[in-house]
Amino acid sequence: MKIVIITPDNKVYSGEIRSVRVPGASGSFQVLQDHAPIISTLVRGPVFISDDQAREIKYEISGGVIEVKKNKVILLADSIITG
Repeated sequence: MKIVIITPDNKVYSGEIRSVRVPGASGSFQVLQDHAPIISTLVRGPVFISDDQAREIKYEISGGVIEVKKNKVILLADSIITG
């Protein structure tokens, strides 16, 4: 499946992935291939991506929104926290 992570300033990540785990407002959840369509708010916390080579990539977000539809994930992050 494909993911795009966007902040108001730029596109942070775009590519094919196996899964993504996000900090949902009601708790952390994971999205895998063929996940049901969903829109959810996100809170501050880690986003873990398993890319198509099984490498793990981690981003820390300050909050945002995620949309999953037809094996495409769009994550709109308020900001990426560094340091």
